[in-house]
Amino acid sequence: MKYWLFKSEPNVYPIEAMLKEKGKTTFWDGVRNYQARNIMRDEMKKGDLAFFYHSRVKPMAIVGVVEIVKEGYPDHTQFDAEDSHYDPKATQDSPRWYMVDIKLKEIFDRPLTLVELKAEEKLDGLALTAKGSRLSVQPVSKKHFDHICKMAKK
Repeated sequence: MKYWLFKSEPNVYPIEAMLKEKGKTTFWDGVRNYQARNIMRDEMKKGDLAFFYHSRVKPMAIVGVVEIVKEGYPDHTQFDAEDSHYDPKATQDSPRWYMVDIKLKEIFDRPLTLVELKAEEKLDGLALTAKGSRLSVQPVSKKHFDHICKMAKK
């Protein structure tokens, strides 16, 4: 099993929106970064767990946990000229962008803020806290994942 982090702007898609989804499951579409695409297409596997992170909001924070329930498949928004994620270079025969399906596992009782995460010595090396970390989908080590889950229970 591997561990991940998904970033979402809460004004676009907050974690609470998953409560209204059928089966508390949704697809993670619109990723337009090749490194993040490769992670979703090639590395994420069914059963992997991920943090849900609210970005571009004060305070930025990890707010819960989701599970990968469907492995990488072509992102349908790349083919829709009406969608903001449309990519005219993508074709059905040669898709450029991929997505995964995720299911809500838990919303934390309290958000774990980026400031709090950066102050935690045991999280040294966490990609999220690295200077210039902007990737919307990123790996998390088991050690860091377990420690963050413990922090959320306090």
